[in-house]
Amino acid sequence: MSMKYDLHSHSTVSDGTLRPAELVRLAADSGVDVLALTDHDNVSGIDEARESTAALGIRLVPGVEISVSWNKHTVHILGLNIDPENAKLLQGLQKLCEYRRWRAQEIGRKLDKKGIAGAYEGACELATGALVGRLHFARFLVRQGHAKDIKEVFRKFLVAGKPGYVSSDWAALEDALSWIHAAGGMAVIAHPARYNMTRGKLRRLIGEFRELGGSGLEVVSGSHSKDECFTMARHAQDFGLLASAGSDFHGPENPWINLGQLPGLPHGCDPVWKHF
Repeated sequence: MSMKYDLHSHSTVSDGTLRPAELVRLAADSGVDVLALTDHDNVSGIDEARESTAALGIRLVPGVEISVSWNKHTVHILGLNIDPENAKLLQGLQKLCEYRRWRAQEIGRKLDKKGIAGAYEGACELATGALVGRLHFARFLVRQGHAKDIKEVFRKFLVAGKPGYVSSDWAALEDALSWIHAAGGMAVIAHPARYNMTRGKLRRLIGEFRELGGSGLEVVSGSHSKDECFTMARHAQDFGLLASAGSDFHGPENPWINLGQLPGLPHGCDPVWKHF
C-alpha cells in the first residue's frame, strides 16, 4: 500500500480546534503516515506534536504557514521540514504575530462600531493559543447568531468592503522564503487555486516564487476541486516545481476536509516528500 501524506494542518496553536497531540492522534487513526503541522505564523506546537508521534507510528514534518502580501493579495507560503528553533525564522514570525494581535483588536473595534459588542473578547475566548484570527471571530459570530455558518460570516463581515474587514500587511514574499530557507526548509505555495487570481497573475506569482528559490506547489488541497488539482499539476510541471498535498485540516467540525482522505497526486508530478 502507498503511504498517505498530509502536509498541511492546523492545531489550537493557530486556528485549529485540536491540540497538537490530539491532531497527531486523529491523523494516525485516519491512516495518515506522514503529517506536517503548519500553524499560521507560529511553530510553538511542534514539540507537543513531535512527542506524540513515536507511540503512534506516524512521522511528523515540522512546518509553518506564513502569511504573505503580494500584489494586493494575501498568499500563504508553507515552510516544510523546517528547523523550528531557527533564530531568523522565529524573528520573522514574531513580527507577524505582533501584527496579528493588532489586527484582531482592530477587527473587534470595527465590529463594535457596527453594533456587535464583545467580538474581540469572544474571539479571544475561542482561541486557545497565542493567535487570534478571523476564524475565531467567525466562530464567535456564528455562536451569537449573526450568521448561519462560517462561510456566511466571511461573506457578510470579514471580506473587503464589509464591517469587520481590515486590510492586510503581511510579510514580503522574498522575506518569507528567506526565513524558510534559513531554517533549512522547503517553500510551497499553499492552496493556489483559492486566491481568485487570473491565470496570468497566478503564473506571475509562481514565476516570482520560483525565481526566489521556491520549491513546490500544493497541487492537491482540501479546498481544490478535481479539475483544479490537474490545473495546478500543469503549473507545477511548467515551472519545474515539486508537488505537495495537504488537507488544510482545522478540525473535525469541518467534515468536508478530513484527514486521510486526500486523492493521490496527478500523474507526472514529482512529490515534494521525496526531497526531504
